[in-house]
Amino acid sequence: MDDENLWKLLARLIQERQLRPFEELLCDLSIRDSIRRKHGGKLGDTLLHIAARHGHCDALRFLVEEVGMDLELCNRDYKRALHEAASASHLSCVHFLLTKGARVDCLKKADWTPLMMACTRRDLGVIKALLDHGANPALKNKDGWNCFHIACREGDPAVVQHLLLASPEVWNTESKIQRSPLHTAAMHGCEEVVVILLNKCGYKPDSRDSCGVTPFMDALRNGHIDIAKLLLEKHQASPSAVDCVGAQALHHASLAAQEKALCFIVEELGVDVNERTADMELTALHYAAKEGHIGVIRTLFALGADLQARDKKGRTALHMACAGQHRSAVQGLLQLGLTDTQDASGTKAKQLARKPDVINVFDSYDVPETD
Repeated sequence: MDDENLWKLLARLIQERQLRPFEELLCDLSIRDSIRRKHGGKLGDTLLHIAARHGHCDALRFLVEEVGMDLELCNRDYKRALHEAASASHLSCVHFLLTKGARVDCLKKADWTPLMMACTRRDLGVIKALLDHGANPALKNKDGWNCFHIACREGDPAVVQHLLLASPEVWNTESKIQRSPLHTAAMHGCEEVVVILLNKCGYKPDSRDSCGVTPFMDALRNGHIDIAKLLLEKHQASPSAVDCVGAQALHHASLAAQEKALCFIVEELGVDVNERTADMELTALHYAAKEGHIGVIRTLFALGADLQARDKKGRTALHMACAGQHRSAVQGLLQLGLTDTQDASGTKAKQLARKPDVINVFDSYDVPETD
């Protein structure tokens, strides 16, 4: 049997937890020599990776103690066996590898540590084991995320609490685009985690990422109204804070088609539905039309949006909808009474339509054109 087929056979025996025939095959010293550093499969795994990924600690022990395999062997993603065990929540394998001297902060592709991978699984037992063996919670991956960012995205309060206990300053971090764990938790709707962060961490109100987006904006553009209320009540978030192009939470919610969030912003917070961005003087209606969100267009109209509002270039929402080739949005705006007018360059919305079905909407409704 050649090395490749032998590797496949041994890998299958591990996956099927057939330890006896697995060990019998590896009693042959020549087979041990050929398999000790053998990589196989599309990921370039060793048998250590297979055993750790499937949680077969007895096979893992045999490979390390009897076959003498190197704990730090990598596959094509630079994963070690410890990455596999941690990401699959196999605590016994994690314990074994650590006690045998596996590097606790080894890096896989994109600079992910086993601790980061354990945080994606919300497994407190594995996380504790890694921390007890000296894992560094402050290490960052290629995007600038540390394990706390990841834990806040996953939303397990127990994991977040333990990381703060193990490393009290772990919260004070930003990604490469200046996003904090509070941004992450707000964006992903992790309300219990947001409560912990507001009570135990020192985030400044309306902290901005590199695009100027605040956690409050993140919450509302993802439809998490309860989190937005928490940020207002406990963190003095400002509903009128603007990002780098002067857009408010109102505009972000419109862009993301969050109709309930729009109603909350306008009806409960008293924000003017016709607020404009600072750079291009766009309204929420412009954003909705640009994306073709017909439901949002109707909601904004019901909230008092000005159909005739023009941006800095003199464009109405109808121009935006036509430029985006959004037939339903064009149809909806025309039904609501918006007429086709020229922008600052003399271009009418219909001239921006390219698709026949969009152009035909104007003819179907016999729309009067005005200058």
